[in-house]
Amino acid sequence: MKVIVLGAGLLGVTSAYFLRQQGHEVVVIDRQASAAAETSFANGGQISVSHAEPWANPSAPLKVLRWLGTYSRDTLQQLRRDIGIQYDQRTQGILHFYTDAKEFEAAEAPAAQMRELGCDRRVISADEAVRIEPALSHVRNRLAGATYTAEDESGDANRFAHELVRQCEKDGVQFLMSHTITALREAGGEIDHVEATDAEGRFRTIRGDAYVVAMGSLSPLLVKPLGIDLPIYPAKGYSVTMPVADASMAHQVSLTDDEYKLVFSRLGDRLRIAGTAELNGYDRDLNRVRCEAIVRRVEELFPGAGDSSQAQFWTGLRPATPSNVPIIGRSKLPNLFLNTGHGTLGWTHSCGSGKSIARIVSGLAPEVDFAFTGVAPSPRSGVALQPAAQTR
Repeated sequence: MKVIVLGAGLLGVTSAYFLRQQGHEVVVIDRQASAAAETSFANGGQISVSHAEPWANPSAPLKVLRWLGTYSRDTLQQLRRDIGIQYDQRTQGILHFYTDAKEFEAAEAPAAQMRELGCDRRVISADEAVRIEPALSHVRNRLAGATYTAEDESGDANRFAHELVRQCEKDGVQFLMSHTITALREAGGEIDHVEATDAEGRFRTIRGDAYVVAMGSLSPLLVKPLGIDLPIYPAKGYSVTMPVADASMAHQVSLTDDEYKLVFSRLGDRLRIAGTAELNGYDRDLNRVRCEAIVRRVEELFPGAGDSSQAQFWTGLRPATPSNVPIIGRSKLPNLFLNTGHGTLGWTHSCGSGKSIARIVSGLAPEVDFAFTGVAPSPRSGVALQPAAQTR
């Protein structure tokens, strides 16, 4: 089949790669000049399968999301072995540190819950945290404790996407960049074509046999005229990237700062710090106060580690759903598929989601138990399909 993938972020590029692996002709369309230029451009960098906090509510079944996360991480690791992709990856785990004794005590329950699900999230002392990450020694006297998951990873999602695009192009995937998608047109109960304008403003019609929507927070705007309501809202996050100034003070392990709700990743000779969330619709303006607060926290925890005079600030819109469960699968239109709504876990779930949607488009059963929309659940999972209202 000829499959049109709408969006060249992490989810679009991974979908395209695995669709090509299934033997399809693949065309990817994106309004930006290069891949992963929006939400995937400067995220926190963590592959955080074992951290339950974003998932801990009654409508987000932990074991189902854990299965998708573990499957996705395994798929990413297999991809590294298969094509040798490099993206400043680190496999030293994620250390979540606490400066408040009550918050640290409260961390024991979710850590135990994740261990019951097969994720080795250990509760450790402040001293052990410093042994794992010596850069925390500067604030040792303020640490109440930490949790550590050795199996989790980190890496530059943007670099990963660009490297995977190169592989896709070698494999024959076509990328139509600087093409703004204006509409999906329906005929006879299915999608007939995509309408877009190129960089010069020229109108184009692009046809395929199947279509995959992987446009993050823009996804609901594209499919709403088709009568499909996606419960996705843009949640604006911030990040700061700065060069390493003093390697002896800079962290090596990916970290999560519970007090400030920030994540820290080491991307080669750069430090990436990300966090916060604003609900301001589709506004992407940078709030300098938030950016400067992140820089101050970095200097407080790791004085002299980064060159804050060269800090680069970024903001992006995370496609959040009320349940934190992404929307992956077939829509009510038989040739229209969805791979969107991953919120803060797009990097964590990208490879597993891309491989799964490629199998669904190909008429194959997904390899993981998950609440895929429009796909019968495995009897092992005991998980019902997502409510029809999400894609009605």
